[in-house]
Amino acid sequence: MEPANTEFELRGVNHLALVCSDMKQTVDFYSGVLGMPLVKTIELPMGWGQHFFFDCGGGNALAFFWFPDAPEAVPGVSAPRTLPERGELLSAIGSMNHVAIDVPPERIEEYRDKLLAKGLDVGVVLNHDDSEFGVSPEMHDGVFVRSIYFKDPDGILLEFAAWTRDLSETSAVRHEPKTAADRTV
Repeated sequence: MEPANTEFELRGVNHLALVCSDMKQTVDFYSGVLGMPLVKTIELPMGWGQHFFFDCGGGNALAFFWFPDAPEAVPGVSAPRTLPERGELLSAIGSMNHVAIDVPPERIEEYRDKLLAKGLDVGVVLNHDDSEFGVSPEMHDGVFVRSIYFKDPDGILLEFAAWTRDLSETSAVRHEPKTAADRTV
């Protein structure tokens, strides 16, 4: 049973819009490497750029803007510098940290092998749990999601994530939210 939203009838993420440096390279990666069909292309008015949409399954889309005058990415600010298991997760307030795409749990190792065979730098399979460091070297009943991380040609951090249990069955919400006063910067 899913938690009920009593305010709005939300049906999931329609699309997430990111910014790329090279639309052709982005199409080659998302359609050619990841197999996402390109479903809509838009030329923005007044030479502002392009906006392309890829089907990422489940009725969801991943979209990209290409702007001819976009500022360069700043690793460690606009996105994490490297993969999470290599010690970097930080990105700036208001940035997009990573995109997690849902995959079947039984295929996570197969998908990692496929990405490696396509020449991508892919992290190890992470078993996310509630332990001190949030990951376990092996699968166990406390693992709630398994995932692998990799980057697209612009350094956007991507994750293939596979839920391993229904989070509504147990109390998965047990931490008090931090405030701006809790920041160390």
